[in-house]
Amino acid sequence: MRNRISIPLAVGLAASLAGFSQQALASGYTQTRYPIVLAHGMLGFDSILGIDYWYGIPSALRRDGARVYITEVSQLDTSEARGEQLLRQVEEIAAISGKGKVNLIGHSHGGPTARYVAAVRPDLIASVTSVGAPHKGSKTADFLRQIPEGSGGEAVLAGIVNGLGGLINFLSGSSSTSPQNSLGSLESLNSAGAERFNAKFPQGIPTSACGEGAYQVRGVRYYSWGGTKPLTNILDVSDVLLGASSVPFGFEANDGLVGRCSSHLGMVIRDNYRMNHLDEVNQTFGLTSLFETSPVSVYRQHANRLKNAGL
Repeated sequence: MRNRISIPLAVGLAASLAGFSQQALASGYTQTRYPIVLAHGMLGFDSILGIDYWYGIPSALRRDGARVYITEVSQLDTSEARGEQLLRQVEEIAAISGKGKVNLIGHSHGGPTARYVAAVRPDLIASVTSVGAPHKGSKTADFLRQIPEGSGGEAVLAGIVNGLGGLINFLSGSSSTSPQNSLGSLESLNSAGAERFNAKFPQGIPTSACGEGAYQVRGVRYYSWGGTKPLTNILDVSDVLLGASSVPFGFEANDGLVGRCSSHLGMVIRDNYRMNHLDEVNQTFGLTSLFETSPVSVYRQHANRLKNAGL
């Protein structure tokens, strides 16, 4: 009978656990000084048919005190154009929250997008954190850029991708009316485009090939992390696509779309999580590696890091 628990004891245990749970909720583990603002990547969205881009992450952050806002910009456009769209939302959030500043977290193309906002309006930004962002370009984008400019092949591919971007924009109920610009995205995310962008907005960019960048520039803190395993869960069908998109990287460690060193910005928290590009936002449906820290936990830990830094 050792496995049975008496009713009074069970009630007492439940009450104790409930008390512990309430205490944990009151701990403010993720309660940052400034709101956390999430910025999606290329072909991203806030929510489609009840499925969040940042799968399970906002609720986990809010549960322990964080104030979280989810933004949506053009699915496909240049870093500067997306940055201007994000800036308008950041201005509104900073005013509504009454805090005056925000902590920006950008995934993939959301990284350069967030960097643009911090560069042009550092007074609004407490920190920028990039997750799996191609700050020095993506070899997958370099491979696609080999299609001759102005060719029929380029026009067909651009039309297909623009159509996909438009569909995502429609299904997500986005208020953005900007035309989809897949070629603008491609120019921003290949190595040459990234180099041009970095020349204009160098804040936090490492000066060495695979080093760290400045931790703080004009009052803005810079952080980054990324993954290096394109294939992480046999049940996740998206792993097949990321396995294919990783081919141009050869033997370079990558997450399927972004190389390990290209993900570096400011303070590099870690650049070799056992995660692929979608695992970094806990997709698809949380089917991530069983042998790595949950992506949700990584975001919670970072929110606590920001809190401890007074951000």
